Amino acid sequence: MNLPPPVAVGIWVAVGVVLLLLVLTGRRRLAQRTRRQVPFPPAEPVYLGALRAGPIEATYVSSTLAGDWLARVGAHDLGDRSQAEVFVHDAGVKIDRSGAPSVFVPADAVRGAGLAPGMAGKYVGADGLVVISWQVPSDGETPAVDLDTGLRTRYPTDRARLVDAVRHLTVTTPTPADTPAPEDQ
Repeated sequence: MNLPPPVAVGIWVAVGVVLLLLVLTGRRRLAQRTRRQVPFPPAEPVYLGALRAGPIEATYVSSTLAGDWLARVGAHDLGDRSQAEVFVHDAGVKIDRSGAPSVFVPADAVRGAGLAPGMAGKYVGADGLVVISWQVPSDGETPAVDLDTGLRTRYPTDRARLVDAVRHLTVTTPTPADTPAPEDQ
């Protein structure tokens, strides 16, 4: 069946609009659902301290709930992919994103850093992503939650440098088993 060109174009435009509305509705629902789970990320402090690494060009892939790399966080624009520059300072990791709000990971919130083959929305294989594990502190309404933030460095040589710099921020806090009992002191 041959349709006249204006009718065919009209059908394709209608299909495109419907698909766009479905995508936008899904993103809005994801943001609403995760906003109840994830507190607002901390603000960047005025003084960041010494620069340990950076600027490192990267693609901010997304943030996911820790351990579940398919559970993308849509709240607070943490699930939006964008180009970024990453800086590691004494105070934490600053991720300046293009077209999206910057993300600041305080040094005391960093739980670890490593390499992974992929996460929600991006699979590159062979440990191509730098993953920073961190905890978003409670904002008074929402309890603290652990996140994994994925970054794809522009240059492969920057991956190890970024992971090392972030790992140096981790502070080992004693666990209850490591703390001596009062009678032992």
